[in-house]
Amino acid sequence: MPLLNDDAMAEKAKQRASFRLTNVSSKLSRNEVEALDSLAKKRGQQRGEFIRRLILDELTREKDEPTASPELSEIVGIRLMLTNVLKPLATGQKITPEVFDGIMVEVKKRKRAVAVETQQDLERA
Repeated sequence: MPLLNDDAMAEKAKQRASFRLTNVSSKLSRNEVEALDSLAKKRGQQRGEFIRRLILDELTREKDEPTASPELSEIVGIRLMLTNVLKPLATGQKITPEVFDGIMVEVKKRKRAVAVETQQDLERA
């Protein structure tokens, strides 16, 4: 009777793949280390675990589709709303409640995509 069957070997290999075996390092100045330690302590984490979490969060964010902050999304939404409401008013047109509601629906649909475009433009500049 074998000590390890194929299932057990596959399980062990899967388990080994999750082991933390590779070290990644960087050199910091004393001031940078103090700031890093202070922030890690403030968040209740050891320095190594804090750095690991920062790296993994950044890798996850890189895989995800581009995003913009909620604040930027709201600012873009306000800009879209003002643009679509003020132009008809400035030209003497009246806006009915139905038209206004339609504008608001369109702003809600488009503000996030426009905010992402704006964020990407800012990053390129």
